[in-house]
Amino acid sequence: MKTVVIGMSGGVDSAVSAYLLQRQGYNVIALFMHNWEEEDDGVCTAEQDFEDVKRVSDRLGIAYYSVNFAKAYRERVFSYFLDEYRKGRTPNPDVLCNREIKFGPFIDYAKALGADFVATGHYCGIEHVNGAHYLLKAKDQNKDQTYFLNQLSQKQLENVIFPLADLTKTEVRQIAEELGLVNAAKKDSTGICFIGERNFRKFLQQYLPNQAGEIVDIHGNHVGEHIGLMYYTLGQRRGLGLGGSKEGDGRWFVAEKDMQHNRLVVSHGDESVLMSNALVASGVNFIPVAPAEKFRCRAKFRYRQSEQDVEVSLLDGGKIKVDFCQPQRAVTPGQFVVLYDDRRCLGGATIDEVFR
Repeated sequence: MKTVVIGMSGGVDSAVSAYLLQRQGYNVIALFMHNWEEEDDGVCTAEQDFEDVKRVSDRLGIAYYSVNFAKAYRERVFSYFLDEYRKGRTPNPDVLCNREIKFGPFIDYAKALGADFVATGHYCGIEHVNGAHYLLKAKDQNKDQTYFLNQLSQKQLENVIFPLADLTKTEVRQIAEELGLVNAAKKDSTGICFIGERNFRKFLQQYLPNQAGEIVDIHGNHVGEHIGLMYYTLGQRRGLGLGGSKEGDGRWFVAEKDMQHNRLVVSHGDESVLMSNALVASGVNFIPVAPAEKFRCRAKFRYRQSEQDVEVSLLDGGKIKVDFCQPQRAVTPGQFVVLYDDRRCLGGATIDEVFR
């Protein structure tokens, strides 16, 4: 009997995944990852989540373990998160967490437990063709999580199983209810564990010093003061403290972050200042290889976005240029551009430069 070690989070998705693997005849072992430690505990729900892992594992009759990756998480993910904010960018640490932790030391630890395969509760699929490993979109397009897996290597995808590829979230919850799992109706986790339900600005202030500065409109006129460029992102409307506009209806929004002069540039009404037609991204990872030196496909510039038609050109130094067939709003440096064809995630890269 083959052994599968599944990353069990305490949520319903990984719980049902464990059951499905068990039903397929695998010897299933649950492994809970503790990725964040803090003196002011109680924000990250790790303790309660591990209790849910225990209860689900007992219900299914499978072994369970807990492993602490907090040191690796701080070194590989959290340090990157802080560094990006220092640069005035808006990072996506969940993508790095998958590459550096969930498909990094997790796989090594799983092998030590005797794993033939590893599994997660991600909504996506995998296909193996002539030694190459392809990442497939999930049946449930509203839950598809290939965006967060765009940096995985061929080695990391080699012996992975994604049991939820052909299920919708509704079907997963139905299975959990039928099994009487304790987390059948558990709310999905949102955001990053180390921030949780806390105020984002207060959290970031613990690690990065504030550098207040001037807010100006797109003509250079002073309109207010900001509390630190790291707290704002392109297109943001809330939390600017500017009230309404004297020039007409509409709310202020962030148009640009001027890092050189520590100024937040805002506008209102006409959003053409947020529109761009191309980008350059670095650290490109193709799954498994680039289709061509230049090719057409579709792309997402943030997770909650429909796919957009683009043309991709390979550049030197692991970079790509992505030209948009239609102008795009608030494409943000630090986020990932993720590439797709009809069925597969082709890979992705970190957005560095946007052309307006």
